[in-house]
Parts: sequence; structure tokens; C-alpha cells
Amino acid sequence: MDKKGLILFQEKQIRRVWHQKEWWFSVVDVVEALTESVDSKDYWFKMKIRVKGSDGVELSTICRQLKLKALDGKLRMTDCSNTGGLLRIIQSIPSPKAEPFKLWLAQVGKERLEEIENPELAQERMKKIYELKGYSKGWIEKRLRGIAIRQDLTDEWRQRGVKQQSDYAILTAEISKATFGMTPGQYKKYKKIPGKSKINLRDNMTDLELIFTMLGERVTIEISKKEKPRSFTSNKLVANRGGSVAGYAREETEKEIGNSVITKKNYLPKRKPINKLK
Repeated sequence: MDKKGLILFQEKQIRRVWHQKEWWFSVVDVVEALTESVDSKDYWFKMKIRVKGSDGVELSTICRQLKLKALDGKLRMTDCSNTGGLLRIIQSIPSPKAEPFKLWLAQVGKERLEEIENPELAQERMKKIYELKGYSKGWIEKRLRGIAIRQDLTDEWRQRGVKQQSDYAILTAEISKATFGMTPGQYKKYKKIPGKSKINLRDNMTDLELIFTMLGERVTIEISKKEKPRSFTSNKLVANRGGSVAGYAREETEKEIGNSVITKKNYLPKRKPINKLK
């Protein structure tokens, strides 16, 4: 998932989406964070019935169905609420975490307003996150540059009539296949990244892998700007050509350095070995 669409509260993931100039948060994620319920969807369902019966308040009216990425990677309609709505919802949740959550929510809103005024703050915050995870400064610069190029690419596709998230995934896979000989899904398997996890493939690429990923996407942008494809099929051909340029450059690089750019290396936490009883 896009990091801007995900935030943590006390190590609990809260999905969010920027809609109508403000953040909207997944209600079931908030419920899970505050209650630690084993079934946050059921808790939310029963909570709406309870509040309506006791207070006469229909909590659904302060929510909106927006698309958020589910565990399987697909976008699904989800009950979301803005800051004001969430403050009303958590009043009905008996939890000692309610007050810390209110403070956290206020901080999230404050940071977003600061980032709108000064976009460089968002980049600086992202740098700090990667630094805390142990990435080198050189790698971080490449990763942030790659994020900017990726945004340019999706903007270009949008201008060429590509609207659906699934179409973006197909075009991205086309670039990846031409660059590395694998789709992103296959690449994750190669690096042993759990398939249904929210772990980003690019966060597990080496410097060279990031460079050729950026090259494939940048060349795709330039070809698209020049030729202005009008159909999905023509956009797909352009994506293949952009990726092929990066693929050729990768192969030539491998000849010069004597080893493959593609590696199984990842940045996943090391698992502790299991002590076997003799």
C-alpha cells in the first residue's frame, strides 16, 4: 500500500484516504486499534445497533463508503469517517486508549496541513521513517526519487485515459516484465516477500534494482508524452517499450559487472532460528 494511505497508532495500522481536502479513516481499523477486538467488523456492526438503540444516533450518517486496499491487495468499499466523525464514534467506545487516540488524530491532521503548506515536510518525514528502519542515505534518496517518478507516471497514464487501479497494475507489470523478466507479483515471490502482506516490493530492492525500475518508468513517461497513446492497448505497448530500454541497460550492466542485478536480497526482519530439541 501507498505509505500516504497508511499510518500507525501504537503499532496498529490505520488505513486512510485523502478525500475532499481531508483525511478519512477506516472505522473498523480504528475500532480494532481501540478495542483489540478479534472481529472489528462485527464489533462495529453491533456498536451501530447499540448506539442507535440507546442514543438514537445513526453512526452510519457520519461515515462514507470509500475505497481502501484490503489485505488481499484489492480496493474495497469501506466505512470511513473524517476527524470529526471519528471523535463522535470513539465516544461510544469504552477504551482507555480513547484519549491518546484523540491526541494522535489531532497530530495527524496538523501534519497533513503542514505538508500542504510545505510539501518538503512530507519528504523529510518519509526520510526519517526509512532512516529508523536502517536504510542508507543513498538508498533513501533513490527511493524518494523513484516515488516522484512513479507519481509522474500515474499522472501521465491518467492523462492518457487510464482510470482503473487494475489497469495501472497491468501497465506496471508490463514495465516490470520488460525490465526484469518478472511481474511485481513474481518478483515478490522471488524475494520471498509474503504474497498477501502490505510489504512494498520497492522497499526491498537494492540500489541497482531501484535505478532500473526508475529508468523503465521514466522512459515510459517520455515515450508517452511524445506519442500520446489513446487506447489501453497502445499504453501497454508504450509501457513494454519503456521497460525494454531498462531491460537492455540492465543486461549490459550485468555483462560489465559479472553478476545479476536481480537479487533475492530483501530488507525483511531476520527470523530467529528455531532451536530444535535433540
